[in-house]
Amino acid sequence: MSDSDLLTTPLDALHRQAGARMVDFAGYAMPLQYQGILAEHLHCRAQASLFDVSHMGQAILTGPHAATALEQVVTGDIAGLKPGRQRYSLLTNGAGGIVDDLMIANLGVGLLLVFNASRKHIDAAHIRAVLPPGVTLETQFDRALIALQGPFAADCLAAIMPATRAMRFMDAITLDWHGASASITRSGYTGEDGFEIGLPAHAAEALVTQLRADSRVQWAGLGARDSLRLEAGLPLYGQDIDETTSPIEAGLGFAIGKRRRDNWDFQGGAAMRAMHDHGPARRLVGLRAEGRAPVRAGASLQNAHGEPLGHVTSGGFAPSLQEPIALAYVRTDHAEDGTEIFADLRGRLVRLHVTALPFIPHRYHR
Repeated sequence: MSDSDLLTTPLDALHRQAGARMVDFAGYAMPLQYQGILAEHLHCRAQASLFDVSHMGQAILTGPHAATALEQVVTGDIAGLKPGRQRYSLLTNGAGGIVDDLMIANLGVGLLLVFNASRKHIDAAHIRAVLPPGVTLETQFDRALIALQGPFAADCLAAIMPATRAMRFMDAITLDWHGASASITRSGYTGEDGFEIGLPAHAAEALVTQLRADSRVQWAGLGARDSLRLEAGLPLYGQDIDETTSPIEAGLGFAIGKRRRDNWDFQGGAAMRAMHDHGPARRLVGLRAEGRAPVRAGASLQNAHGEPLGHVTSGGFAPSLQEPIALAYVRTDHAEDGTEIFADLRGRLVRLHVTALPFIPHRYHR
């Protein structure tokens, strides 16, 4: 697409004023970086970083028994989700594959759903196909969504929105901010403490301007967002998980609610149950590489005898660890921590070792 064909977020002008390098991401003009991916990554780990994630899809599900209706196509216990709480869940297909991974919050007056940008229209259609009369999915794709992440995120946000101070990890609230209705969850995609704030497009620039007045808050782009989530061992839709991937092999079994595992009564449940009971042929694992050369997505993996084991799905250099790391699907018999694996980098073999995820500890506020 040319720049003129790309969609823009409500914060587009601020990104350009800040000197962002803009790229096409899911059909939107999005900031890849401002001052540099390394600096933005480390700043998020040390202070507080601001991410524009308005390209993602927000939607509200309302109506009698809306949670039960949604449970036909998601893995989580949504009926048991209490008001003021949020849950990570998976939208699935009949074959047991992942249509998307999403966040679901109970706001009391309805369920707030947040979809990945490239999947939001697909997700909305997938959900609407199973809704009974009286249950409605209202997409709010024009709303802004801002992520504030890092060890000082809570202090910085509470200075503007004091009610957020008491929130715990995965809490969800709505509040009035200068006449605008804001939905706030204590969650994110970096492994750090932080918040995601959804609000009308017209109010986004004022909120960002106030947050940026704090010297601890700096912009961060998609590049740092990707390196931060990789260190945190968080999968990326379209790379580490997709419609051909089962939650069981992806290590996302925790997103299948305990009550849901009693009956597996959601789309693809039978296929997932079989894999759960008999074990998957492959598993998503973390890899740490020897040397300094990053092992990128698509690299083939083998054992010491040259037998194929799988492939890398995400890889790069970890700024916090100062070493290359990767996520990869490997044969289950080679998925134990410490197992030695080799990646083929243009004919040169690089030694890696399977390692437990996440690569760095999560610092959520529980």
